Amino acid sequence: MKRNFPLALFLVAATAIGQPVLAQQIEFKGLQQDSSLPVEVAADSLAVDQTSGLATFDGNVVVVQGDMTIKAGNARVEYAADGTGIAKLYFSGRVTFAGGTEAAQADEAVYTVAAGEVVMTGDVLLTQGSTTIAGQKMVYDLQKGTGKMEGRVQTSFTPKSAAEKKAPKATPTPGAAP
Repeated sequence: MKRNFPLALFLVAATAIGQPVLAQQIEFKGLQQDSSLPVEVAADSLAVDQTSGLATFDGNVVVVQGDMTIKAGNARVEYAADGTGIAKLYFSGRVTFAGGTEAAQADEAVYTVAAGEVVMTGDVLLTQGSTTIAGQKMVYDLQKGTGKMEGRVQTSFTPKSAAEKKAPKATPTPGAAP
């Protein structure tokens, strides 16, 4: 694609965000979705600078694909120096990645396309159902499906009750009608 299609390039890159993620050994399946689904982007404004290779979405940015939603104050697209595509996506203004019952929030996020890496910084909060993990920085590798939380990490989870752990599995009664 040529640089005169910054929105189209942004939309293509945004589809790669929904890959499996692990952070502190918690699967982050809520951001998985069919990357061939349409992507919708809404923002208060869009500015494109062909000379610098930047496109900026400002104000109430909302990116939706399938069940995944990304919200941020703004999003900036940086193109590769050789003009082959997008190098990085920068999100700022209380960024939220959400899908299903899972979400990750931070003050800022940077997605490096070639490396398949997302770095979220500043009061990061990862939630999955009733489990939460908080820290100052979360790095996750979309290609490997691994993640790491840093910066005075705190977590909260609800262990299974004793009854849930010891509940016998139902076994069919011999000779019983189905």
